[in-house]
Amino acid sequence: MIAVDTLITFTLTSVLLALAPGPDNLYVVARSAAHGWRSGVMITLGLCTGLFGHTALVVLGVASVLQALPLAMTALKLLGASYLLWLGWASLMAARRGGAAQAVNGQEGSLYWRGLAMNISNPKVFIFFLAFLPQFANPAAGSVSVQLVLLAGIFLLVSLVVFAAMALLADVLGGRWLQSAVGQRWLNGISGAVFIGLAIKLVMAQL
Repeated sequence: MIAVDTLITFTLTSVLLALAPGPDNLYVVARSAAHGWRSGVMITLGLCTGLFGHTALVVLGVASVLQALPLAMTALKLLGASYLLWLGWASLMAARRGGAAQAVNGQEGSLYWRGLAMNISNPKVFIFFLAFLPQFANPAAGSVSVQLVLLAGIFLLVSLVVFAAMALLADVLGGRWLQSAVGQRWLNGISGAVFIGLAIKLVMAQL
């Protein structure tokens, strides 16, 4: 079993990582500020569901195999960047039209699937899991696979709590102005620029 002090260190590290600005929490904050905390929570549920897939890849050793195949990694990277570009383009079009576009906002169910697709299509997530989780596993303490699943579960729970808190805070701080047509135009424009920038950064990154 993993030592208690190791679990505490891992949990605190996970909280800091969840708070660090990235495409996932930026999207949660932007949607929550413009359309309420429920939208952000649905996206968060989708994002966290995607972590199950990355956990399975790491436990099965598939992530290390994919990392050794440059062509596969490039394809995944382009897929993730394409999805970010789509989100950016949709946000910019919503900003141009004024207000919010149905394609960007969607119903709660579609927001869940959008969060799931966003997480699954980002190859940097399972590479991060591959590099991060094993550091806290101790082969002498039992099955490494079980330990990795436990650590991933803690990371998932931390991400769920932190992102949901971000959604609630963004909803409160967003206020009526951001939920107005003018506010949504500005927020969609900024979100679109951020997502396109993140897509370019992902394409240029060395995985």
